[in-house]
Amino acid sequence: MYLSKKAILSGVSLEGDITILGPTFIGRGSTLGIYSIVGYPSFSKINDIEEKNYQAYDEISEGSRIGEKAFIRSHSVIYERVRIGNRVQTGHAVLIREDTEIGDNTVVGTHSIVDGHVKIGENTSIQSGSYIPPESVIGNRVFLAPFVVITNDKYPASKRLLGVIIGDNAVIGANSVLISGVKIGENTVIASGAVVTKDIPPGKVVLGVPAHVVMDRDEYEEKKRIYESGA
Repeated sequence: MYLSKKAILSGVSLEGDITILGPTFIGRGSTLGIYSIVGYPSFSKINDIEEKNYQAYDEISEGSRIGEKAFIRSHSVIYERVRIGNRVQTGHAVLIREDTEIGDNTVVGTHSIVDGHVKIGENTSIQSGSYIPPESVIGNRVFLAPFVVITNDKYPASKRLLGVIIGDNAVIGANSVLISGVKIGENTVIASGAVVTKDIPPGKVVLGVPAHVVMDRDEYEEKKRIYESGA
């Protein structure tokens, strides 16, 4: 276990062997799972120093901030300059890179990767195995099903990265792919396996490769209501 002397951890539960680096703040009532790491320095900093150990990393880390009653499960790695809200949960083995913001009550599922410079809103649910690259913006109350892939480079490997923007209350189906630069409107539903290559207006349901509009969200919700009733 390595706990930085600069860290503030009052009222935090530690499951076991934990690493906390730099002036990290973790709010009261939060839990850190065994083998989790918080405040890991960005590669550019590590590359500039000769010593490669936690004492040296502690000196260069800017730390991270985690709110109250968060639950960071085992083997998760949170880089420096990450801001995580209250009651946020991660699954096991989640990676959250530097300069990411995550709002209150959001869940990031097991084996998901948030690859830095990402903004995620409140009450959002990101299911297992999803990939979120730099420059992505995800709104409030968004649902990402398992293994969603978001991209940020339309002509890889190029020098121009364009993030995807996902509006509030959107539902993104399992194994769907969102191509760099697209904007997903509020209340949109993306069907499982869809490949979204252009902007989707608010309140629409799309499916296919490439994705195309098949109905409005209101019709989808009615179909969902009937399905849930067993009728």
